[in-house]
Amino acid sequence: MSAPGAGPALRVGCGYDVHRLVAGRPLFLGGERIEHPLGLEGHSDADVLLHALADAILGAAGLGDIGQHFPPGEERWRGIAGADLLGRVVALARQAGWRTVNCDLTLLAEAPRLAPYRAAIRERIGAILGIEPAAVGLKATTHERLGTIGRGEGIAALAVVLLTAVAP
Repeated sequence: MSAPGAGPALRVGCGYDVHRLVAGRPLFLGGERIEHPLGLEGHSDADVLLHALADAILGAAGLGDIGQHFPPGEERWRGIAGADLLGRVVALARQAGWRTVNCDLTLLAEAPRLAPYRAAIRERIGAILGIEPAAVGLKATTHERLGTIGRGEGIAALAVVLLTAVAP
């Protein structure tokens, strides 16, 4: 089984996002509000985990990237929650004949520690994607104090996703 004209019934996508840490904004990662003195700067809530995942899904489905679907210059997307954005991306992929099998995410940050939030983030992402939390891989690593992320000036995320063809 494959999506119309799409070739194989499985597709892999990869996504990346990075945002600068700033004062005066809440920090959202994986759809959860994280206790931290700084938040991520962006037109939306700047949730790097969900943005990287959204890009991975769009790429695997052959649907472009989040900048095409949710241009940062458009006022209607100002402040959009990453969970809402990801939900819209899941719907777009579904309309194109794809659903998520699993995903694997890596957060790149010196702080905050992800461990206290890991279970809630996996549950939240699983609910949005329509998969079990066990199918949501979530890891965190530091940059060993190297570069922008290592100096604590920003946070980045990497995402890999596997999609399977379904009837749209």
